[in-house]
Amino acid sequence: MSEFDFEKFRLRTFVNKLIEMDDVEVHNEHVPLTRLSQIIEATPKAVLFKKAGPEQLELIAKTGGSRARIAAALGATPDKVHDAFLARRANSNKIVEIPSDEAPVHQVVLTGDQIDLTRLPFHPQHEFDGSVYCSSAIDYTIDPATGRTNIGCRRLSLRNKTECGTNVTAPSDLKRIYTAAVARGERLPVTFTVGTHPLDFIAATERFPGDELNLIANFRGETAPVVKSVTNDIRVPADAEMTFEGYLSERGYYEPEGPYGEYMGYYGAIHLDPVFHCTAITMRSDVMHQTLLHGSAFVLDQTDGGNLNAMRAEVEAWRILRSAVRNPVDAYMRQLSGNCNNLRISIKQSAPGEARRAIMALIGGNMRLKHVFVFDHDIDIYDDKQVEWALGTRFQADQDLMVFPNMIGMPMDPSLQGRAAGSKAGFDCTAPFGRMDEITLTRCAAKTTWGPARYQTVEQALEAGPKFFAHIIEAIGSDDGREVACALDDLRRAGKLSRDRDGKYHLTAAEPGTTGIVGELYHDPNDGRLHG
Repeated sequence: MSEFDFEKFRLRTFVNKLIEMDDVEVHNEHVPLTRLSQIIEATPKAVLFKKAGPEQLELIAKTGGSRARIAAALGATPDKVHDAFLARRANSNKIVEIPSDEAPVHQVVLTGDQIDLTRLPFHPQHEFDGSVYCSSAIDYTIDPATGRTNIGCRRLSLRNKTECGTNVTAPSDLKRIYTAAVARGERLPVTFTVGTHPLDFIAATERFPGDELNLIANFRGETAPVVKSVTNDIRVPADAEMTFEGYLSERGYYEPEGPYGEYMGYYGAIHLDPVFHCTAITMRSDVMHQTLLHGSAFVLDQTDGGNLNAMRAEVEAWRILRSAVRNPVDAYMRQLSGNCNNLRISIKQSAPGEARRAIMALIGGNMRLKHVFVFDHDIDIYDDKQVEWALGTRFQADQDLMVFPNMIGMPMDPSLQGRAAGSKAGFDCTAPFGRMDEITLTRCAAKTTWGPARYQTVEQALEAGPKFFAHIIEAIGSDDGREVACALDDLRRAGKLSRDRDGKYHLTAAEPGTTGIVGELYHDPNDGRLHG
């Protein structure tokens, strides 16, 4: 008996949790591989196929395809997910190597002529992709220069029974390690896990100064069991569903790979890449296969990578905001904008210029950000209706738009047209500081809550202090309001009624038959308004 619970951080266990949350669409019927992506894109839920492809394999899609699912993986609610992420990032846990015969991922081991990648559910994902793909691989390599394990996320395109294409073109630690190996004329051993808990994907996207295998334990919040691969010396989580062991060819970048639908909702260009040669396939005896939704324009908010990248960007923005402004409220990355292009934040202003200070801190502190929108604390930044309203009514381009030219951008942003640098922008959608209580800057909507009666007459209510009309209705317990208008007219005729520039009623002396004006106000004939 092992000291580890190999089911706790297993993919299948997490899928069962999502089923309990009613967040999985289950297909019990046989589904051809060519139809998987169409079904996956058509629902906001995760999708479980019980009989995928002619082999009728069990396959789960989009386990990280929403904020709620990522929150569930972190053991948090969506409103507490930032703090949960930071807490797990701050953990310090270790990995423990266990024997191969104890590792569930080594329950089935295929080597030599037994290897056949073509019997696994690589499937068409986007119309113009260059092949069928496995999009859920996490790569584990050892840097020969340091002896440390490096972890990343990688796609694999099927070539034949033992070979796959992969993308090692974008700047990454794996590219640095691999190009150094090629320069020495050496193969680079690599093991991919396929089928893992979302926490392992989160760990794989983080950077760590030590051995990155420890990130698996840190994000799990406890010691993690790992096992050495069968055909190389690379250790991987022992509770994964499946692994592909092998190496990247010493020939370097020599085979065309792609195009592939990328995270911004466009295809990445075809490019030369290395070839992965598989030397072993290992798996659980009841393996659950996994695919991620990647790219897919117009449903980017359902993609695994989009939600994970958004979460990381929000966490980083939150860290920056807490240093830049006194009262940060929230941060929300819009996945539909393409990766980390549009960030919304809300703050409670405590000084003039705070919104601009927040914009400069965020643009300067996170190179991934392209557009930053700052809103007041009264705006729910998750509500597109409120955001559109604030953008349309609190933003003036000549005063509130900040443009930052010649800033390093994301390489896959097609609007850069191949350039390394472009322009970024900040949008100050906040109301003028110190004026949010003015009636002309107050959002209007029906009064939805009514308290108990506190006074018997309108005059008594105004003796206690100035009030808006609806608050007078509430104060006397009226369920009508017309009698309040008449009572106010009685006070007006008696020379007891005045109003301030915001429209509150005051019980003060005035000329009988007219409504007095409270405060030093003047009438502007151009707009008909009373001004202080």
